[in-house]
Amino acid sequence: MTNPKIKAVLFDFMGTCLDWHNGTLAALPQSIPAKTRSEFALQWRQNYFDSNAARLAANLPPEDIDLTLRRTLDAMLKEERWGGVKAGFDALDDKEEEVKEGVVKAWHSMPAWRDVKPAINHLKELGYEIFVHANGTTRLQLDLCRSSGLSFDMLFSSELLGVYKPARENYEKVLKLLKLRGEECVLVAAHAYDTRGAKAVGMRTVYVHRWTDDIEEDMQIVKGENDVFLETMEGLGDVIGRL
Repeated sequence: MTNPKIKAVLFDFMGTCLDWHNGTLAALPQSIPAKTRSEFALQWRQNYFDSNAARLAANLPPEDIDLTLRRTLDAMLKEERWGGVKAGFDALDDKEEEVKEGVVKAWHSMPAWRDVKPAINHLKELGYEIFVHANGTTRLQLDLCRSSGLSFDMLFSSELLGVYKPARENYEKVLKLLKLRGEECVLVAAHAYDTRGAKAVGMRTVYVHRWTDDIEEDMQIVKGENDVFLETMEGLGDVIGRL
């Protein structure tokens, strides 16, 4: 039996399409050494994922991403490991709170990876429907579309769907709204938990490796789990056309 024609391409957003790492480094106090800011940002991102997973496991609804980021930021600054980062914030005196709010707000304004816009434009030319399908809020996704210059047919957030990925219900709700079967959709993501969730409902998956994400995953295992494993989005349209 041949595979049905692919009709829609769904993209994870922040980690897959956007260079959140450099955006976050620019927002953190510049008195903190660049290497430390990088390590802090990577761990902050992981803690955000862990918080989402904990809420999902506890059967709690999605939390506004701004609240999650601020809570995890404050928790990290209490850890001895990040004493140097805390000192960088403390040195700001009366502006410390303002800068913390600015660091969280920075997640609403991130540049796209250079390979993303050409890939999306090519997919549109080929006639695919293109969607964002990501955890977060609708406001976040709208802001990120503006800051990155990326354009999609629709934005599906965990806030809108009422449950975080990788819960099966999240993917099933998207398929129901699109009136498509899993086999007619491809998920493009830089997160193994996401591609695993998509696979569970019959979607095809393209994993795009970003050095900033899945820092705790074994890439050799990930390569074997997905229909396609890419280091960049170059040629994405051709790859999806062969699925």
